Amino acid sequence: MKKRIRADALHRKWLKNPAYRTAFDALEGEFALASAMIQARTRAGLTQAGLAKRMQTTQTVVARLESGRVKPSTRTLERFARATGSKLRISFEPASSRA
Repeated sequence: MKKRIRADALHRKWLKNPAYRTAFDALEGEFALASAMIQARTRAGLTQAGLAKRMQTTQTVVARLESGRVKPSTRTLERFARATGSKLRISFEPASSRA
């Protein structure tokens, strides 16, 4: 029987690799947005299908948004916010350098 390794354990191990770390850091914003969207939907007590109905779209579209594989427009983010009873806030923060 093969030993199972948790994804978070692999991620921590791979972060030690500079190339992986650089690629992961480049996607940080997309991961943060996807995570925030999932949290907003969950707080609203909605399934992807329920959210899709409120947004007048399909569950597949919501799944793509939450996957982080697509970059939604501000109009889509506004629809998402309204459908989840959230307030959309976009900000710019100074970039920090990692040692």
